[in-house]
This record gives sequence, C-alpha cells and structure tokens, in this order.
Amino acid sequence: MDLAQCRYIVVEGLIGAGKTSLAKQLSTHLQALPILESPESNPFLAKFYQDPSRYALQTQLSFLLQRTEQLAPLQQLDMFSTQVVSDYMLAKELIFAEQNLSDEEWRLYRSIYQSYSPEAPRPDLVIYLQLPVSIAMQRIQQRARSYETGIEEQYLKQLAERYSRYFHSYDDSPLLIVNASQLNLVDDDGDFELLLQCIKQMRGGREFFNKG
Repeated sequence: MDLAQCRYIVVEGLIGAGKTSLAKQLSTHLQALPILESPESNPFLAKFYQDPSRYALQTQLSFLLQRTEQLAPLQQLDMFSTQVVSDYMLAKELIFAEQNLSDEEWRLYRSIYQSYSPEAPRPDLVIYLQLPVSIAMQRIQQRARSYETGIEEQYLKQLAERYSRYFHSYDDSPLLIVNASQLNLVDDDGDFELLLQCIKQMRGGREFFNKG
C-alpha cells in the first residue's frame, strides 16, 4: 500500500491506546491535515464518569454534534489537495452509545445518529491500536486528565469487548490491527518506521502487526 495515495486515514482504539499521538505523528510525516477529537471540550464528560446514568445521553449527543461538524467537510474530500488523518471514525459513537445509554436512550440516539451523521467517505486505511485493558488503564492514570479520573477498569473492559466485536467483522476499508502494547510509536523512531514498513507491505483487506 502506498501511503501517499491514501487520502483519508483513521487511527482507532480504546481510550489510552495512543490514537491521537499516532495520528499526529502520521499527519506530520505525511504533511496531512489532522482531524482530532477534543474530549476536553465536551462539558458533560467529567460529569458522565462520575454519574453515568444521569449524563450519558448529554455526553453522547455533545460528542456526536462535535464530530459531525468536524467530519462534514470530508463529504467533499475530492476537493482537498492534502491527505487527512483522523484519530477517530464516526462509527465509534455507536460503540460508546450502545454501552453508555439505556435502551430507550439508545433507540433515540440511534435515530438521531442516522438522521444527522454526515456521509463521510470510507477511509483508505484504518489502523486499530489494540492493547490490554491494564496497560490502557495505566496510561490513563499516568496522563492524569481531570475529565478521565472517573474511568473504571470494568468500564474499559466492556468497551474493549465492544471494540473487538466491531473490528472482528469490519470490512469497509483496509484494516491494520496493531499490537500496541510493546510499541512506542511517538518517541521511538524505529517503532514508527516498522509500522510504516508494515503499511507499505499491505495488499488491502486485513493485516496484523506485532513487533517481533
């Protein structure tokens, strides 16, 4: 796969997997436009982790509005003269919403999602960063973001299971599943170069990358 020909690249994974860091690294390497999520701008997020049942719907709708606004310009991706690298795909909203919302809230949210989410183009490449929940939890604690202090390990385990099920059947775009537990893709140029070489060797479909 020629990275230079990938107009739209998405990095996905569990909270703490390193999505934003890798997306920034790739966008710098490719001189691409980064489209990055901004969880700190969601006024309900910290409240959600402290009282999930009360703030789940507000949190999910706030994220949906924020991300549909960010991704709307991609409907005219052929007008972009540069590549785009994002640290999320809009479908992640359904993964989180199904876990966080009650049945009634989920039905309401899904109808809103289907009505208002933009028809963004399919990514030319999706990179899914996979790592144990225990490591994700350590990273969350180490970065000590105020709005993440209420995240519990059991919540991450359930979320990781949903991510695994989603990507187990994902076939909309070429998919690279990366074992991120032993990688330092930001500070170790060697690890980042290994990832780039793996991408170059891809022939479409589904590939796996484990640092040997």
